[in-house]
Amino acid sequence: MRALITGGAGFIGSHLAETLLAGGHRVMVVDDLSTGRFSNIEHLTTNPDFGFALETITNETVMDRLVSECDIIFHLAAAVGVQLVVSRPIHVIETNVLGSAMVMRLANRYRRKVLLASTSEVYGKGINVPFREDDDRLLGPTTRSRWSYACSKAMDEFLALAYHKEHDLPCVIFRLFNTVGPRQTGRYGMVVPRFAGQALRGEPITVYGDGEQTRCFVDVRDVVQAIAALAGQPAAVGEVFNIGSTQEVTMTQLARRVKALAGSPSEIVYVPYSEAYETGFEDFRRRVPDITKISRLIGYQPQHGLDDILQRVIEDLRNREGNQSK
Repeated sequence: MRALITGGAGFIGSHLAETLLAGGHRVMVVDDLSTGRFSNIEHLTTNPDFGFALETITNETVMDRLVSECDIIFHLAAAVGVQLVVSRPIHVIETNVLGSAMVMRLANRYRRKVLLASTSEVYGKGINVPFREDDDRLLGPTTRSRWSYACSKAMDEFLALAYHKEHDLPCVIFRLFNTVGPRQTGRYGMVVPRFAGQALRGEPITVYGDGEQTRCFVDVRDVVQAIAALAGQPAAVGEVFNIGSTQEVTMTQLARRVKALAGSPSEIVYVPYSEAYETGFEDFRRRVPDITKISRLIGYQPQHGLDDILQRVIEDLRNREGNQSK
């Protein structure tokens, strides 16, 4: 198939491009490199089945041509990362909502299947853990910009499902939970590469809040395999799926594991949310997915444990920082 990946120069998008190419598909990536990096896909440019367009997904002229020439769209382009959400809320809302509206409108024009990347953030402050796809959502007030990302991605989901309902457009939604792996950066608040970078530099490993909040980290290799499998499942159309791991770890435990695996002398320090982000910042205490639905459909089960994931991130950062110092 001819696949179009929006945001394909990003961390997850670049891994998805590799997976699809390995499966014998043709891949076109469109990315404005605002958060993605060309270095993530540079090694793919010699492949005759790969193409890249440096452009924003809100450029209708370019997107019209790219959508008309593909068979399926993997819509991953979005403004992501807690730091970016807090510091640039207008950019986050406009990129996510307007960009997805453009993609869905063009997909409908040419009747292209869409796989839409969403996020565990849409569950908000829900306390019904593990989170199930049809659970109610509980969000904070609009005066807290932290929740704008969750709302923007929820609107993306509503829009995709509306196109499916009104126009019978084939759409599949997948909600990602704390995906980790090589090429991810800590630039916009991603916790694992941030911890790993601090540990490798011998800097204090900064844990926000009290460190008792928990997350479940999943390897990007497991995630992109699941996305590719959903693309080939007719029964997935019109549905929403969690993709993640169910192995919970507190942020303090995570910091200690990163420190040990990196062989780092770094101390672990705690920083209040008000200093890390903004006054009144609210966070999830637990974020655990229920993966029953996707497991039943495609047999999905994460294959990589946390220490394996962390070791790969540490080695990737060590190699990158070593190359930059040469």
